[in-house]
Amino acid sequence: MASDAKSAAAFRTIGEVAQATGLAPHILRYWESRFPQLRPVTRAGNRRYYRPEDVALVERIDRLLNREGYTVKGVQQLLAREPVGAPGLVPRPGVPSLVAIRDLLAKALADD
Repeated sequence: MASDAKSAAAFRTIGEVAQATGLAPHILRYWESRFPQLRPVTRAGNRRYYRPEDVALVERIDRLLNREGYTVKGVQQLLAREPVGAPGLVPRPGVPSLVAIRDLLAKALADD
């Protein structure tokens, strides 16, 4: 969940993610140790910054554990079976338009 002050593509601190999801920061840190797919960017002082796809993964893990009744091990197995970039992760903004531009340039070079 994005706050009104930041764009949807902005990085979020662990406190912002905790507030948006209703999860305690220690739970988010625990999940980072249990789910290798959840790797927020870390900066000086070990400060965590969650990308939009990290926030989407946190929301998905929360849904699987706390609403659908999966165990931590069950979610680990589920996520391990999925290819990188599997559904449920937020696509990066602008990627479809970049692909279209790349294809247009490739066609122009081929025609030249």
